[in-house]
Amino acid sequence: MLAVALLSCHKAQNTEAEIKRATLDNGLRVVVIHNPLAHVATVYLNYITGADETPSGFPGTAHAQEHMAFRGCMGVSADQTAAVFAQLGGDGDADTQQNITQYFSTVPAEDTEVALRLYAACMQHVDDQQGEWDQERGAIEQEVARDLSNPTYNFLTRLNEDLFAGTPYAHDALGTKASFDATTGTMLADFYNHWYAPNNAILVVVGDVDPDATIASIRKIYGSISRRTVPSHPGVSLQPVKAETFTLDSNLPYTLAFLAYRFPGTDSPDYAAAQILADALASQRGDLYALVPAGKALAAQFGIAENYPKASVGYALGALPAGADSASILAQMKSIIADYVKNGVPADLVEAAKRSEIAQAEFERGSIPGLAMLWSEALAAEGRQSPDEDVDAMKKVTVDDVNRIAKAYLVDTQMITATLKPRPSGAPVSARGFGGGETLTAAPTKPVELPDWAKASLNSLAVPKQETLPSDVTLANGIRLIVQTVKIAPTVTVMASIRHEPDLESPPGKDGVDDVTEQLFNYGTKSLDRIAFQKALDDIGASESGGADFSLRVLKEYFSRGVELLADNELNPAFPAEAFNVVRQQTAQFTAGNLMSPEYRAQRALDAGLYPKGDPELREATPKSVSGLSLDDVHNYYASTFRPDLTTIVVIGDVTPDEAKTTIEKYFGNWTASGAKPQTVLPAVPANHSAATNVPDSSSVQDSVDLAEELPMNRSNPDYYPLQVGNFVLGGGFYATRLYHDLRQINGYVYNVSDRLSATQTRADYTVEYGCDPANVSKARALIQRDLASMQKDNVTPEELEQAKALLLRQIPLSEASEDATASGYLRRVDVDLPLDEPFRAAQRYFNMTADEVRAAFAKWIRPEDFVQVVRGPAPK
Repeated sequence: MLAVALLSCHKAQNTEAEIKRATLDNGLRVVVIHNPLAHVATVYLNYITGADETPSGFPGTAHAQEHMAFRGCMGVSADQTAAVFAQLGGDGDADTQQNITQYFSTVPAEDTEVALRLYAACMQHVDDQQGEWDQERGAIEQEVARDLSNPTYNFLTRLNEDLFAGTPYAHDALGTKASFDATTGTMLADFYNHWYAPNNAILVVVGDVDPDATIASIRKIYGSISRRTVPSHPGVSLQPVKAETFTLDSNLPYTLAFLAYRFPGTDSPDYAAAQILADALASQRGDLYALVPAGKALAAQFGIAENYPKASVGYALGALPAGADSASILAQMKSIIADYVKNGVPADLVEAAKRSEIAQAEFERGSIPGLAMLWSEALAAEGRQSPDEDVDAMKKVTVDDVNRIAKAYLVDTQMITATLKPRPSGAPVSARGFGGGETLTAAPTKPVELPDWAKASLNSLAVPKQETLPSDVTLANGIRLIVQTVKIAPTVTVMASIRHEPDLESPPGKDGVDDVTEQLFNYGTKSLDRIAFQKALDDIGASESGGADFSLRVLKEYFSRGVELLADNELNPAFPAEAFNVVRQQTAQFTAGNLMSPEYRAQRALDAGLYPKGDPELREATPKSVSGLSLDDVHNYYASTFRPDLTTIVVIGDVTPDEAKTTIEKYFGNWTASGAKPQTVLPAVPANHSAATNVPDSSSVQDSVDLAEELPMNRSNPDYYPLQVGNFVLGGGFYATRLYHDLRQINGYVYNVSDRLSATQTRADYTVEYGCDPANVSKARALIQRDLASMQKDNVTPEELEQAKALLLRQIPLSEASEDATASGYLRRVDVDLPLDEPFRAAQRYFNMTADEVRAAFAKWIRPEDFVQVVRGPAPK
């Protein structure tokens, strides 16, 4: 009965009163959706063009044009574009897909018109001058190098070539260095003039806005933009797939084996049935996943990728220990799929997949950016009128439909077989820190005057006020319960964390016991075995995870049953002996591969440089320590570390504090703790000394660089706040901030550069990360050190200070744009002993911050000469 009720409960995601549509005279289609989850809005401008429309031999043209929109538009320079996005909160981006190009940002609701005007300027003109492209080319080629260093990207590239040969789908939107070297500004302008037109675009706005007023603003801002003649989109003529087998090198710590098939595309009436088929095959009650508890795979799943209009990719994946032969797992996955094709997919798994998809559609409303993305994908990429069309189509899928799709598409003679084979990293090599090559003195970037239409909104700063205070109580057994009522959708999310620190809590010689314990939560409870427990979740369309961090997503009507299952898993895990033997072996095998992987070795080198010898952070699980664990070790670790008086539970959604408290007390109230609490806070450490290490990575064509140092301070130090302000002068605002301006906009050394200040009760670290060609590692570091030295010596400019404050202040409401983000924020604050409203308290500090305070904090705490530098990839030149 639960299943029948759930399949019939889905309603349209928003009422017609909340959704307004319009088509302007110039052809621009507009959808505005009112969602008052937070006082923010997300704007998506979708152009119906992408990799499909690129000229022959120039596969990255659409991607390059997307980049150029950030280098200047009609009446807005590159510096102004960056400054506007920065002062809106820094949450603006773009992406290019196969058939669409999207520009999107999430902003405070009162600033929605500023974002709309910025995108309108780019619909009128983009500065594709050769000089601008010459500067941007370096950055986009770094993006190419980054993706070519990703084994999964290389696999998908080869897969597309095999499955879609002779069609635009055979190449993605990224592009190649060779094609970018041959691309000119004139070519980009031609592409822009063909495709960037209002009658080839869909504008989606979601958030705490008035739909009618927003559409009126859009008419005013976009109505005068002239429509253009848009060329016909290229046709896609799919040829039969030829079976193919290939192996690629990988830097992952495990072997990946794939079986891939061409599946229906979004235009196909069979698309919904294909989605349900994939979900059913991926079920934890299915035969593919059963390879994991049987000890035959580290992981196994089925999924759909590359969702194009005329086709998509269905794939089965099996993960094995590094060095394992993939032939066996490929044969087993092939046999399992053949059995489903021959005998049919169980009806129960089909119905469970439908319930899950219907429930997920309700949860989409709990994120303003997520809902805007969902609508944009449905309208622009798939050609739907609403995302509800996908859900309605899946509701109509029958078992016969699923089995028909399985027979038609899961065909061995059209199957691509692939293996990603790890290549272990060479031993880390101590290295020289960096060489010179750049001037070490430079003035800060010049002040940027905002466009007139942005000044009124952005030139005045205000301290944000918290709209809603959550309920915050401590239950009798010590559980801290935080509840926030959000009546956006009939859903409830539970996110919880037990304060833990395995490096302190794991007994000597038992390293890895935390990993084994965590994985055993997937094996059911004392009353429900693994299959029965998953069946109980499937019956209510819920998703759940257990462990030191545990969670639940469930429809409101099944909240009580969902919490009952969550508590049963958390308080009464089965920890079966047979499963323990399998999980211990799998963990030891994974650990062996991980210790040899470039990513692990790079992190290990970084930790060794930051922390003193013998520090708990330097503890390391090994195959020997994991293989030596017993089931008693797991039970003892669980008993000593899983305690209610270390637990915080956040409940957010369509539930009142009283309802949540009653339910949590009912199922978690009997949980008790005994003995003294374990130590969960790491000891303070001194400042580190400089060091440099190169970690070889033969599969990478780009170097990944980490510069980090330990600061002898903690999160409660008052200098944390001026350091954060200075951090946002350096980064976080694209070209408007110093590091992006110097490393990307001016020199083109990097695609991404990020800086981060992290702090806990006892420790703090400052990190700068970037990726670049080996020849530019030292040049980029020299610029970073120059910028840091300038922060210590000279006051930041008034304009930079104001912009950094705007970034910090406007990001506060943006951090509550989804239920998950809000709940995660509460848990992070609890973990470091901060009040729940700390961001709003911090806002006043940021608002009052002076340039003198920023300079003094950088001079006191940041040591540019003491970075630990770790480079993963080819040896820097």
